[in-house]
Amino acid sequence: MQFGRSLLIAVLLLTATMSCLAYSHARRGPTSPRLSHKRSKTPAKLAGQRAIDDTRATQIQTSLIKSGYLSGEASGHWDAVTQTAMQKFQEDNGWQTKLVPDSRAIIKLGLGPQPESKATPESSVETAPGATPASGFMHP
Repeated sequence: MQFGRSLLIAVLLLTATMSCLAYSHARRGPTSPRLSHKRSKTPAKLAGQRAIDDTRATQIQTSLIKSGYLSGEASGHWDAVTQTAMQKFQEDNGWQTKLVPDSRAIIKLGLGPQPESKATPESSVETAPGATPASGFMHP
């Protein structure tokens, strides 16, 4: 009986001590160094192009001038005036104006993919004698 009473007192003291330790322990906040291993130290790199280079800006400005959306000479810098002209061009064509320039606008300005850069059917298709390069079939 004496052993049981001593064991009960020891368990009660241990429980009381553990609860006091739990209350005195400082809780970790969201900026705790221990939690920071879940987050990257450097911000994630954003995909895509961040700025328009001067050569491309000159091409776009020249096309906008020819289309009547921009006046003067091409400065070669993507500035607020050029961006406003491109937004107006895109708006007049019924396209979104938040992303400037839109790929459809670039193509309509004549600055999209060039057909010369693609392989021509004549250079990439072997044709039989009497066949036309466009069809690849023999004509009687």
